[in-house]
Amino acid sequence: MDLDELIKKGESEEIEFKKSLAERKEILETISAFANSRGGTIFVGIEENRNGSVKDIPGIVIKGKEIEDLSNEIRQNTDPVIFPSIEVKDIKGKPVLVIKVNKNPLTVFATLNKIPVAFKRVGKTNPKIDVNELRRIFSESKEFIWDFRICEEATLTDIDWEFVEKFFMPLYETISEKNIISGLENLLESLHCLKENKPTNAGILLFGKDPQKFFMNSYVALARYRGNEIGIERLDYKEFSGNLFQQIDNCDKYIKEHIAIMSRLLPYRVRREDIPEYGLFSIRELITNAVCHRDYSNPHTKVIIKMFSNRIELYNPGCLPGEVTPDNITEKQYSRNSVIARVLAKVDYIEDMGEGWNKIIDEHKKHILKPELPSIKADRDSVLITLFSTKDKFEEEKFEVELNHRQKRAIEHIKKYGKITNKDYRKLFLEISDRTVLGDLTDLVRKEILTKKGRTKGAYYIIHNSEIIPK
Repeated sequence: MDLDELIKKGESEEIEFKKSLAERKEILETISAFANSRGGTIFVGIEENRNGSVKDIPGIVIKGKEIEDLSNEIRQNTDPVIFPSIEVKDIKGKPVLVIKVNKNPLTVFATLNKIPVAFKRVGKTNPKIDVNELRRIFSESKEFIWDFRICEEATLTDIDWEFVEKFFMPLYETISEKNIISGLENLLESLHCLKENKPTNAGILLFGKDPQKFFMNSYVALARYRGNEIGIERLDYKEFSGNLFQQIDNCDKYIKEHIAIMSRLLPYRVRREDIPEYGLFSIRELITNAVCHRDYSNPHTKVIIKMFSNRIELYNPGCLPGEVTPDNITEKQYSRNSVIARVLAKVDYIEDMGEGWNKIIDEHKKHILKPELPSIKADRDSVLITLFSTKDKFEEEKFEVELNHRQKRAIEHIKKYGKITNKDYRKLFLEISDRTVLGDLTDLVRKEILTKKGRTKGAYYIIHNSEIIPK
């Protein structure tokens, strides 16, 4: 149906007339109403009669960047953001602005006087959607879960079936201790990654050949700096794309290859221990949280990680979901992308019971260098989490096991003969007293290098742990 025929029908559930762009508030209301109903077209530059028919077509005069400004205003005042088609058409010899709005699967709010309000289209009017109706809509429809929705542009050929078969399915079978006999498509359908024979948004992000083809900013950007500030020299920049499993694994590997490791001797041990400047579980868990819980409905942002000499910052698009706050994050559990979270949990990429933050805190408390707990800052648009380095404590913690020359020779004796007795010890050092023999051996037991076996005259000593025998 061409525009002239549409206009002749007059205002309806899918047609609205506005005389000029001065009616910005009413235009926003109608955009929300059309998006929440069946879609529709707004004609700006047409004056209507009371019955909704055309009274006159004065047209409009476009000045400067009015169309661009209107487009920006619509984007800034609709949530989720609406991108209508806006064109100037010649109707009856007059320029008329034609705004076409598609139906949106999510409820669209228009921000009026800083207050978000949702409208629906009923006949030729735009009544508000009341709170009770909104509650019903949100509680009854899975279509409001972004990652559960069908990715309309994608087909089954956009799924990386080789990745599903060779990577995901064996991992899934190992962890679940179940054999998959129903086929790959049935498996993904059971995980809500396929629906109506098409991939869902979650299916594309988790198993797509090229998720960024559909969601351009669905990747992790990482910058590494020489010092503690952005202004200092940037050493490297990486983009981790592909599916979410690949992003997590590759980003985790890169970060761990570029953090400092302190190699030191533990007190009362002979074997060296490597201590990373950050908790290794914390790094992986926070990367996984970032890609799992980010707001993918906003196409203009991405996960950003910045590595400095003294900290790692992880920027995640989207506010903290549900009732989660920085103060109760270890107690509350809420998944913005419940399908993605469920699939990652199935293969142990994320904590299914929401215990990830508890484990992060626990790792920090148990870390030998006692790092500062992570910082969490959140606003309505993003979450920033900061991990703090322990590199400044490396020098403070370097110490060696203190063994005298007799004790070191006694350990060599045990390596050769498997054990040592008080008598053996005295034979090694004829000049020392019984008290010195007992003191040396008791000290080695206290330092957990030796273990005493037996009692009185039949007592002997062996290495406490074979892993700490000196090379």
